[in-house]
Amino acid sequence: MRGRLITIEGIEGVGKSTNMAFIQSILDARGIPSLMTREPGGTGLGESIRKLLLNKEQQGMGALTELLLMFASRAQHVEQVIEPGLAGGKWVICDRFTDSSYAYQGGGRGLPLELIARMEALVLKDFCPDCTFILDLPVETGLSRAENVGAKDRFESEHTDFFKRVREVFIARGKSEARCHIINADQTLEKVQSEILSVLTALLDAD
Repeated sequence: MRGRLITIEGIEGVGKSTNMAFIQSILDARGIPSLMTREPGGTGLGESIRKLLLNKEQQGMGALTELLLMFASRAQHVEQVIEPGLAGGKWVICDRFTDSSYAYQGGGRGLPLELIARMEALVLKDFCPDCTFILDLPVETGLSRAENVGAKDRFESEHTDFFKRVREVFIARGKSEARCHIINADQTLEKVQSEILSVLTALLDAD
């Protein structure tokens, strides 16, 4: 049986890594093979692109260049890792996917969402996640949590207004896409994971 693609989205500091590990533990308990990956990255080429995108020395990078690099990494990622994993029956858990392009390059950078939609259609055709968790936090709370993680990369160095625009697009997509589930990350981890488990259980039982 073909696997499922689960993506985790949100601004900085929402707890994506912690909840990816939680999702994998639920799949493990059911005996379902899975793999965790990330964007940008996930492949040798993708990780090289990631270094360019996150490098603070690349402050002059144009918004369109950034978008093209994101989709170049994504094309390689789907072809080399995600699609083979799904075809082999694995559930793929991915830290960010196309929704982040809408939020960061669209909302954050101001590129037209229609342009991103055309790029998505060109690169992915009708390929999309089976389930997306959008972990939502007030921007100030998320950035405060992210402060404790380490040195800021090029995206993390952006101003608060940038992340407010990013968050607005995430919420809009969460409300407009049936596969998306907005989870309030400004509550206890136990409550966050209880909501994730409820959605995940319904998806598992539907198979």
